[in-house]
Amino acid sequence: MSLEKKAVLVIVDGLGDRVVREGKTPLQLAKKPTLDELAREGSVGLMNALGPGVIPGSDTSHLAIFGYEPSIYYKGRGPFEALGVGISLKEGDVAFRCNFATVDDELKVIDRRAGRLKDEGKELAKSLQGMNIEGVEVVFASSTEHRGVLVLRGEGLSSNISDTDPHTSTKNAFVLESKPLNSGKEAKRTAKIVNKLVRRSKDILSSHPINKQLKKEGKLPANIILTRGAGIYQKIESLKDRYGFDSCCIAGAALYKGIAKYIGMEVLEVSGATGRIDTNIEAKALAAREALKKFDFVFIHIKGTDNASHDGNLEDKILMIEKADKLVNLLKKEDAYLIITADHSTPISIKRHSSDSVPLLIYGDDIRKDEVKFFDEISASSGCLGHLTGVQLNGVIIDLMGCGHMVGS
Repeated sequence: MSLEKKAVLVIVDGLGDRVVREGKTPLQLAKKPTLDELAREGSVGLMNALGPGVIPGSDTSHLAIFGYEPSIYYKGRGPFEALGVGISLKEGDVAFRCNFATVDDELKVIDRRAGRLKDEGKELAKSLQGMNIEGVEVVFASSTEHRGVLVLRGEGLSSNISDTDPHTSTKNAFVLESKPLNSGKEAKRTAKIVNKLVRRSKDILSSHPINKQLKKEGKLPANIILTRGAGIYQKIESLKDRYGFDSCCIAGAALYKGIAKYIGMEVLEVSGATGRIDTNIEAKALAAREALKKFDFVFIHIKGTDNASHDGNLEDKILMIEKADKLVNLLKKEDAYLIITADHSTPISIKRHSSDSVPLLIYGDDIRKDEVKFFDEISASSGCLGHLTGVQLNGVIIDLMGCGHMVGS
């Protein structure tokens, strides 16, 4: 299989939206001359990563866009987070997303984010290392702020268990007891181990010097871990194995790095790529241009649009759209197909993911031109790409690169 041309995929997280002001979406309000220019010069359409009417998670939508049908390959978010923070997973490991949280003596949740820690998480995480519960090894690492990752390694484990995180800090929220979600002995055993671990984390963290100092300063102590998103790790076929090309990822947040590692991408560390609104967009673009010298497929993730949407912050979302426009401007002259889209919509009005379709743009020397003049949710609906799913978009990209398979003869 011979590569015909390289490709750069830019996913602007949570880009899609609904009307917010003057009858317009944030994309229609933003100043984005390059995106509009490429819309006029390329092919435009709409996409729903998991299909119309389905609300996608960030993890499942990315899997689909990379061509991995989530119903087959999605085993829970935990393994992606673990890979993203640098933990090497083994077949059968069960991984969880975690929060450092603040609870009282009755395990009532005061703040499930422990006041959003700064750098304390790394030191607190060290105190949770080296545990062994019923012959199961415990691996724990901090991520950013209050976030962490837990991995259980041993025989007879299952990811079919419930969360201990109540997902709220209301006055009636308590740490939950993990329960098996099926009747198997593996799920029962794993839930039992998780409950022991959560209680033990309370004992260890409550007496930690950092938490004593936080309390002295009038701040909330991070005195327990809460688990959610259990997933079992299974090694899968990589992009290289499937299509024969080399690929890389440029992202700031652990989840997207983890998904990239899961499918065999090389993750490039870029200074200033924070996964927040302060991310260094120029550094990402320059890293991508350099990466094209070595890699055939470059994936760039921009997170700030989604963060702004979840916060209901229109000004920040517009700012991040305009930053994305600058990134695209730095890449438009590269000898590669340029694909710009989103994993899902996150409307500012509801501050969560929605099933609304997202705009899609493909630009390159030989790409068909349609009549679309602007890159936004409404204009894109009349584009020649039509309405694709994530897996279908992947098929289009793979064919453009010359790595697709003909059906029939």
